Amino acid sequence: MVLERPPQTVALNHICIRVKDAVKSLAFYRDVLGMTVLDESTSVAGKFTNYFLGFNVPKEIENGTSEQKALYRSHAVGLIELTHNHGTEADPEFQYTGHKNQPGNGYAHICLTVDDIEAYSEYCDAAGVPFRKRLTEGVMRNIAFILDPDGYSVELIQRRKA
Repeated sequence: MVLERPPQTVALNHICIRVKDAVKSLAFYRDVLGMTVLDESTSVAGKFTNYFLGFNVPKEIENGTSEQKALYRSHAVGLIELTHNHGTEADPEFQYTGHKNQPGNGYAHICLTVDDIEAYSEYCDAAGVPFRKRLTEGVMRNIAFILDPDGYSVELIQRRKA
C-alpha cells in the first residue's frame, strides 16, 4: 500500500546535541565558528539548558522579542540546539559518544518543521512509523518524536504562522 503524503513544506530545522560544558561549547560554536546564540531556555525542573544557534541571524531578530525569535526559529533551517544537562561539566569522567540509546551519548535528535503537525503525525502513524513520543504524551503536547529505522529520534514541530 502506497500512502499519499499530506501536502506539506518540510525542512530540516535543527540538530540537537548534548554538551558536557556549555561554556566551552558556546565558545566554540559562537566564537570559533561564528554562530549567533539565537535563544536560550533553562528548565529548572529538568536540570538542563538549551541554546539555539544559527548562522546569519539578522540583528533585528538577535535583539528582538522572544516571540520574534520563536517565529524566526520555526522558519529557520540549519540551526544547532546545544543541550547542557546541569552538573556534567563537574564530572571529569563524563563524556558523550555514540547513539542516544547508549549510556553517555551526545546524540539527541534531528528536527523537522511541518505545516500541520497533527496531519503529519497521522500520516506517520498510518505509514507504520514508530513513535518515541506522540503529541498526546508527556508534558510538551506541541511536539512529537518519530523513530527512523535505526532508532534515531526525529522531532516534529509545527511551523508558526506570522
